[in-house]
Amino acid sequence: MRAVDVIAKKRDGAVLSADEIKWLIDGYVAGDIPDYQMSAFAMAVYFRSMTTREIADLTMAMVHSGDTLDLGAIPGVKVDKHSTGGVGDKVTLILAPLVASFGVPVAKMSGRGLGHTGGTIDKLESIPGFQVELSEEQFIEQVQEIGLSVIGQSEKLVPADKLLYALRDVTATVDTIPLIASSIMSKKIAAGADAILLDVTVGNGAFMKTIEDARQLARTMVDLGNAVGRKTMAVITDMSQPLGLAIGNRNEITEAVQVLSGKPSILRDYIAELAQMMLRLAGLKKTLPEILDHLDNGQALAKFEAMTRAQGGDSTHWLEPLKVAHQVEVKAPQAGVITQMEAMGIGLLAMKLGAGRAIKADSIDFEAGINLAHKVGDEVVKGEVLATLYSNREITDSDVQEFLGNLQIGPSAEPIQEILEVIE
Repeated sequence: MRAVDVIAKKRDGAVLSADEIKWLIDGYVAGDIPDYQMSAFAMAVYFRSMTTREIADLTMAMVHSGDTLDLGAIPGVKVDKHSTGGVGDKVTLILAPLVASFGVPVAKMSGRGLGHTGGTIDKLESIPGFQVELSEEQFIEQVQEIGLSVIGQSEKLVPADKLLYALRDVTATVDTIPLIASSIMSKKIAAGADAILLDVTVGNGAFMKTIEDARQLARTMVDLGNAVGRKTMAVITDMSQPLGLAIGNRNEITEAVQVLSGKPSILRDYIAELAQMMLRLAGLKKTLPEILDHLDNGQALAKFEAMTRAQGGDSTHWLEPLKVAHQVEVKAPQAGVITQMEAMGIGLLAMKLGAGRAIKADSIDFEAGINLAHKVGDEVVKGEVLATLYSNREITDSDVQEFLGNLQIGPSAEPIQEILEVIE
């Protein structure tokens, strides 16, 4: 078998066999197939796509390119959740402890942020002392003891995805459904969960820009998960504006803790609906009032605090003001209703303020970020504060204008609903 023949076959629109796909992935991980040939394969897939069976074969070839995690020692149905990314997405920080507070074990591996998208691991690392790197034994033991752990993705799991994603990132082949679906699901399957909730974001702040593409990706991943024995469902959520009010790292921890403490929040009902889905995947039927009660009575917060202590974190500073050299209020230039708040542009501004990475080697300022005062559908008066920018570098008028350039004020607009569809 030759790589050039496999590439040509896919280039011409033919269907690859499971053996051809496995041979290609194994050869690439072993170093026998060079980057330039794998780049050509990725571009062929970008233009010719793949059948459902091909995507499943690619996913499982990637799963078996490295170690897999066995969570069998943890009693109960282990549930996992994955988001395709966005701006201000602190869902895992709230959802995982909320689900765990019902006795459902959550053993989750999460990633870091890049560009306009934030990363759960970066947010957790803003807690002094919090350890995101645990051994497999420590990870499983912690979930056995307290029912919850969120750690960074293991280098030993799915090495094919790490290699292939880095290649896709520099060859303009990131946004193709077969490669996105296999990337996400190979990591979720290798991580060992019994059930998976997928949060497929759509809008200008997401990889999927249209509801049709989001629906196709969600359907593909749900079918993949179910086909390999993982009970899987997906929710399509709106990412045309930032999620919640905080965009950054420590300020997102603060917002998450406020929700977990039962304080009023625009995220409460949305998170409760996601928790209801995850609990149903684990075989528990809970009403929304029952779930919200775990936010109000402290049980969800207690799980988050237990996880933080177990992983070495110091929770004493959660609600303290951000410690930065500069903060600037952005005020409404006119009266009216916020009709648009572009997630990607605001996420990129937060990155420039220090809250994110332009490239993987960049360091993050955990204190930098943006706190919103209003969302789409809110009425504002001229001069009212729309947001506060935080940074340890000087905040210029052009930064303020950049924020305002990603926002529109008009005569009327309806609030945006987060959940658009559920796919099972």
